[in-house]
Amino acid sequence: MKAAARHAGIVIAGIMAGCVILLAAQVSRASTLPPGLPGLPGVGEAMQRDNRTGLALSGFDPVAYFLSDAAVPGLPDYELLHGGAVWRFANAANRDAFREAPQVYTPRFGGFDASGVADGRAVDADPHRFVVIGSQLYFFRSDENRRRFLTEAALRAKAQERWPAVATSIAR
Repeated sequence: MKAAARHAGIVIAGIMAGCVILLAAQVSRASTLPPGLPGLPGVGEAMQRDNRTGLALSGFDPVAYFLSDAAVPGLPDYELLHGGAVWRFANAANRDAFREAPQVYTPRFGGFDASGVADGRAVDADPHRFVVIGSQLYFFRSDENRRRFLTEAALRAKAQERWPAVATSIAR
């Protein structure tokens, strides 16, 4: 009888251990995103992106700002996941150029309004209001902010100085 009780205890312990393993696997699966989706954004994420789609620059091609001096819509056929955002490109050549050197084409201040950053705030920008200065791409919320940034030379240095603090305050 003792042997049968001991055997029953071992069997029950084994069944309970199996249930714990299955439950842990279900919890683990429930807390992960499906493959291929960008990770959920968090506090301090530095790139402006659409909360619903995950698109950076509202889907406009970052390379085209340099090559065409225009806001050119990217296409779903030419997407790339980089820095927690989905980037779209007008063609494969632009996508490949970005893939090789994202630091060249990624906008300053995460694509937020450069004048707003100079004021210490993360302000969403309009992808049609931009300027390329040297090899840097800047975005603005309004034409007035763009004009102000271009005419007040101290704003660039101020934005550069304030960006680290602004970037850490961003919750997406």
